[in-house]
Amino acid sequence: MRRFMKTMTAGAAALTAVLMASSLPARSAEFINVLTGGTSGVYYPLGVALSKIYAEKIPDTRPSVQATKASVENLNLLQQGKGEIAFALGDSVKLAWEGDTEAGFKGKLDKLRGITAIYPNYIQIVASKESGIKTLADLKGKRLSVGAPKSGTELNARAILEAAGLGYNDLGKVEYLPFAESVELMKNRQLDATLQSAGLGVASIRDLAASVDITVVEIPADVVEKVGAPYIAGTIPAGTYNGQAGDVPTAAVVNFLVTREDVSDDLAYAMTKTIYENLDQLAAAHSAAKAIKIEDALGGMPVPLHPGAERFFKEKGVSQ
Repeated sequence: MRRFMKTMTAGAAALTAVLMASSLPARSAEFINVLTGGTSGVYYPLGVALSKIYAEKIPDTRPSVQATKASVENLNLLQQGKGEIAFALGDSVKLAWEGDTEAGFKGKLDKLRGITAIYPNYIQIVASKESGIKTLADLKGKRLSVGAPKSGTELNARAILEAAGLGYNDLGKVEYLPFAESVELMKNRQLDATLQSAGLGVASIRDLAASVDITVVEIPADVVEKVGAPYIAGTIPAGTYNGQAGDVPTAAVVNFLVTREDVSDDLAYAMTKTIYENLDQLAAAHSAAKAIKIEDALGGMPVPLHPGAERFFKEKGVSQ
């Protein structure tokens, strides 16, 4: 009987332990919403790859990818707490930190924190050959798409055109369209040219060049110099697009990955570390990622670095 009672007591204790364990709240996974851009740009495929890497490499997280209108929308969403990491152009990040209302920010986005510089965006102006556009001056009176309204691309368009002595009023027609829609209108001869700020070899322009004879329009170094930082001179190498016979000088702006201040230090550290441990997978998703170098990670950072990212770079001996 005593042995029976001991067995019953042990069984009851085990049952109680099981019941208590089942009543404990499960540890909730941390969300990592990756804010990207349009699906035909470079941000989106890189964001998809980044989300997959995070899902595999960072325990207890629930990564997701959100297609957006890119830089300006991404930064506003971060400020609102609706994302954990976002792709954005350097000039957009700078204007967001300054609270530039003309650029699409209602006030200073003071919650933004830097993760890392990534690759440069190249300002790529592509015209249909039949339009006769060969120079920036030739855009006068022509139909041009400048990207989604108040997107990073559209901010680039305003800056470049102004430095070239042109305004929207000088154009025959201005369309505010994402990359893929711009290309479709060009294929249908409803547009003469498109300005796209993206990594080299962007899918939308590759698609256009496969269907229409194109001219990649030069942005001369003196125009880039007139715009000033964070713009730098760059080159679109010959053969980047079908029918592009020679190198084309252009402007470039560095892209950044940005987070917000209330993302935990541990998560920001893990997100940063995982990027640099898996650059080969990002480069496989899009060749633009081949330009990501840890030694350039903090160059020109327009906002304060997140402490979690700072810890990672200190471990690697990288400083601002």
